[in-house]
This record gives sequence, structure tokens and C-alpha cells, in this order.
Amino acid sequence: MEAESEPYVRLATMRQLHQAVADLNTARSLADTLQTVADGIVAGLGYELGCVNLVRPDGDLVIAAFAGNAAAEALITGRVGSRTSWERRLSMGEAWDDLRFIPHTEGWVLLDDDVPQWHTEGPEPRFEDEWHPLDRLYAPMYASAGGRDLLGVISVDRPRNGRRPGAWGREALQMYASQAAIAISNARLRANMQRALVRLEREQQALRASEESFRQAFEYAPSGMAIAEMGGDQQGRLLRTNDALCRLLGRPASVMRRYSFADLVHPEDIGTLLRTSAEGGRAELRLSRRDGTYLWVSLRNSVVADTADGPRFLLTHVEDIEERKRHELNLAHRASHDALTGLPNSAELKSRLSARICERPHSPAATAIEALDAAYGDVESSLTHGYQADGYEGEAAPGGGPFDHHVHAVAPDPEHDDGTKGLAVLFCDLDGFKSINDRFGHHTGDAVLIEVARRLSMCVRDGDTVARLGGDEFVVLADGLGAADAADLAVRLRNAIIPPIRVDGRAVRVGASFGIGWAECGMTVEEVLRSADQRMYVEKRSRSKVHRRAG
Repeated sequence: MEAESEPYVRLATMRQLHQAVADLNTARSLADTLQTVADGIVAGLGYELGCVNLVRPDGDLVIAAFAGNAAAEALITGRVGSRTSWERRLSMGEAWDDLRFIPHTEGWVLLDDDVPQWHTEGPEPRFEDEWHPLDRLYAPMYASAGGRDLLGVISVDRPRNGRRPGAWGREALQMYASQAAIAISNARLRANMQRALVRLEREQQALRASEESFRQAFEYAPSGMAIAEMGGDQQGRLLRTNDALCRLLGRPASVMRRYSFADLVHPEDIGTLLRTSAEGGRAELRLSRRDGTYLWVSLRNSVVADTADGPRFLLTHVEDIEERKRHELNLAHRASHDALTGLPNSAELKSRLSARICERPHSPAATAIEALDAAYGDVESSLTHGYQADGYEGEAAPGGGPFDHHVHAVAPDPEHDDGTKGLAVLFCDLDGFKSINDRFGHHTGDAVLIEVARRLSMCVRDGDTVARLGGDEFVVLADGLGAADAADLAVRLRNAIIPPIRVDGRAVRVGASFGIGWAECGMTVEEVLRSADQRMYVEKRSRSKVHRRAG
């Protein structure tokens, strides 16, 4: 019965093999070809798993395609096995013509090598020719007929009939491997030819590119573009600008040719412009418009040559980012300011305070001679020990050297007014605010806080800081004050808060307690705020409830 069915088996297998080989010729790319090879093993040759191992330029083999099991495909596709391990495998087991079969009785030694492996699970074989889960069958692919230049290896696992392939099955697999090698070689050749054609076409297009095509792309670009000189006496002068840039800056092209970007940039951004490299440089800065206002733009530079050996020019792309910058500045303001009152928040207060003080305590020189010694070093010591080649001796003291230009913050003496001015930190806590909040609700409380913030801001100088710490606590930073000045400021601020505040037709009043602290170098920000807070509570306890509350 088996002998009678053999022609039909061969015919069916031949049809499947013919279809699989035909599919190889329809693949459009190398990746498609590799996957088609793997799919043909499963669909056309009747194996449960098919894997294509492709030789890389370094000689190792990478799993380039897998078919039959999605989990296995995701796990081992792209993994690499060394050439040494593969040559070992292709020299073991039984040689079935060009195929290599390694039975499970020998293949157990391969379980720990570096070749990625995946095997289907199944029961132990009951017959001699039954496929074992650890059996291995490889079909080498060679680059040319009769040659031994290894192109890759097809590995298969477990025929669907559960038996080791017979003579016809082996021949079919070997034929398929040969056709697959031809298809892969052709796909590589096509890919190389396509890349070469694309490269050639690009080069031809670059050679055919005319001034007219560039002019049109330049002139009708939706964003601003400019061409400037590179090198020479007129470095950076604008040679040509498109309509979009002229509209953006409100200047005609004839006027734009009188300027360079350095003439148009905001004075604060000139450093950003100068630091921007010509080749691939990017910068975000402000350019002046005809009406005197400034516009945020993004500049992107590239260098182009006029001819093969001609001068080089700077092509600058100018993009309007005013809206984005406005949004960024708004976000930055929201991050550093209180949402209710608009005052700087706790983080911004600490940042400003931290910028004013340093870690080194201030120790003023007792005499003018000592001050000169501190600035220029001790002359006698210099003559005794000598100077180093750079003109300085030894290392700078921690926290700054003798030429430290930081203006140290010092605290005036409250007992003796010697004219010392310092950075006053006035800690304000509202009296009676909680009862207003509890009695009339948060809406009234918020309105009171907003009005208090406005009144505090009206009483300070430009450059002073009024910040809200949270709740009903505010802090005022005022630099350049003496002890008496700070006390007078606290009285003015308290008097500004006391008058009634009208909310929804209702008059409410709050008082305020102030603690005056001083920011000194050598203190931390937390220590400065804690000192002012403690003095505020001392002042609050020293006043009666009648005096603390205005009503």
C-alpha cells in the first residue's frame, strides 16, 4: 500500500515544493525573501518550525527569519550563533548528502553552546524512525552551485507526520535549500543594485539641480530663509532673503541686504548667536522687527557651496517660535509663581534668596591695611615663599579666593546703627485670617489673600520681592536696608494690610504680625527663613489680641 502511494506522495510534495519556490521569486526585498524561505519550510515542506540562519560579514550566523511559532520567533529572531559552533554542528551526526542530521543521542552535547535553539515538546519516540524532540536537521545554503561558500543554514524541526524524512523528503529539503540560496543571493544582488541606482540617481539629480529650482524652493518656502556670506570682510552679511523672512521681520528684501543677523539680534542674545556653529548649528533667539519689537525665532544653519570649487555660503532657516516661547514662559511663570496671588512661590523665593548668599561667612577686615592684604596677598610672605609661574601662590581658600567679587550679605547691628545695609527678610503672618475663612468660606478667604498680596506689592520698591509661602504667610525680601529701615518697612506693610477689605459687599479686616530677619553669607536659606519666622512668632506673642487684630 505504501509503495502504491509513493507516486502520489511525491507528486503532492513536488507541487508544494514548486509553489514554495515560486513564492521565493515574488519577494520584493531581502527581508521578504528570508521570511518567505522560512514560511515555505512550514507551508511547503511540512515541518512544524523553520528557521533561516544567515551568515553575517563577520562570519557568525544570525537568525534572520523564523516561521511556525510566534513565541519562538519573538524570542530568538535576531540572535547570533558563532561560526565555530555552526561548523561543529555541520560536521556532526549523519550526512544526508548536503543535509546534516544530528540524532538526539549525539545532539545533547549541543545544548550549552551559543547557537540559539528552540525545540517543540512531544513524547518520546516509539519507533526507530520517529522524530525525537531533540533531533536536529540542517540544510546548508551555498552561494554558488557546486561551491562551498556558506551563505546560511536552514534548520527545521519535527516533520508533521512525526517521522524522520525519507529519501524523497530529504531530496525535497535539499532542493529547496539550493533554490533558497539562489533567491537570497538574487535578493542581495537586487538590493545592492537598487542602492547603487538610488545613489546614482541622487548624484545625477544633484548635478542637474539648477539655480532656478533652488530659487523656487528658497523663495516659496513657507518659513523664513536667508543666504549669508561666509568668510571675507563681509562675513555674515545677508545676500538673499525670501518673502517669508521679509514678512516675518517687516522689512523688504532690499533693506534686509544691508544687515547681518548680528545687526538684528537682541543684545541679550548676541552671545547665543556667536556660539552657534555654522554647520548644523541651531539657536533660539530674538530678532528685531521694523516696528522695534522683537520676535522669538529658531535658526538652523547649513553650509552650501556655490560650485565644486567656488565660495561657500551659509543657508539659514528661520522659524517663528513666538507662540511656543510665550507658552514656555507662561509655564515657567506658573511653576515659579503662586496660582492665586501671582506672587513668587516658595521655590522661587528660595531660589532668589540662595542667589544672594554664599556658604562662606563674611569676615570684614579690621583695618584698611588688612583689607589690602586680603585683596593682594601679604607682600612679605610673597617675597619669602616666591610666586608660582602664573602669578598666584598656593590654592584659593574654600568658598572663594582673594579676588572673589561676590558682595557678601551682612546683617546690621540692631543695637548700634553703624550704617550697615543688609538684605532684610520680613516674615508676615496674617492675624484673624482663619476666622474669616471659617466664617465666610474659602471664596472670601481667597479674595482677602489676593488683596493683601496687592497691597504688599504696592508698598515695596522695584527690585524687592514679595512672595507667598502658602496659607496666610508672606515673605518680603528688601535689600540695602538698615535695621531702622526694615522696622519702618514692617510698619508700612502692616498699616497697608489693616484697612477693611470689601468682598461681595462685605467689609472684613485682618491684621498682620511681622518678624524681621537678615540674610547673611554662611547661613542656609532654611536658616534665614526660620530665623525670620521665629522672630515673627516672638512679635505675635508680645502683642495682645486686640492689637494683633484690626477688626
